[in-house]
Amino acid sequence: MQRKRKKLMKSDSQDLKNDADMENFVIVVGREFGSCGRRIGQMLARELGISYYDKTLLTEAARQLGLSTEIFERNDERRPSLIRSLLSFTYGATNADMVNTPISDEKIYELQSQVIKTIAKRESCVIVGRTADYMLRDHPRMLSMFVHAPMSVRVARIVESGDATNEKQAAELANKHDRERESYYNYYTNRDGWGRASNYHLTFDSSRISEKSILAIVKSMLSLD
Repeated sequence: MQRKRKKLMKSDSQDLKNDADMENFVIVVGREFGSCGRRIGQMLARELGISYYDKTLLTEAARQLGLSTEIFERNDERRPSLIRSLLSFTYGATNADMVNTPISDEKIYELQSQVIKTIAKRESCVIVGRTADYMLRDHPRMLSMFVHAPMSVRVARIVESGDATNEKQAAELANKHDRERESYYNYYTNRDGWGRASNYHLTFDSSRISEKSILAIVKSMLSLD
């Protein structure tokens, strides 16, 4: 299964590489839970006047196939488990031919990859998570960034946002989401690179640098000033 996935990804990457005159730019945001990476991505999209994508990618992929979005939401940045890999997903098809079509985690990832590449060719945008930096690594104008912050800062933000009621619960939630994102990223990219500075064009500690400064740096990297 992994061999087949690598072959497909290589072919898709070549399509992007061959599109030498592509003018669209793509900002890909990786983030620790509670680092405000998602908010920063939304801010960048709003200030630059471009589209923003996170879970909407899953919804679009599902709708294209006439499938329930539940299939994608259950696998949102989560590495396949052994049990799920052995079972078939059969929910959500809207026509008789697809009702019993098994949908594996790898197939869901493949569909997501196709949607991401289609969007990147079509328009400039910000994409949060989903290994988009790896999928679009041969895109001529892709800029990858990772947003992080000390655990104490993230815990305070998580409690303030209402996602947790106390610091202990917030820390557990942050660790859980970070583990899931790291495992998902490393599994599908076949590399141990989630959150490593050398794996991204830019990394930001959101407790030390303002959103305004991040925007200025990103614009200068994209030659948009």
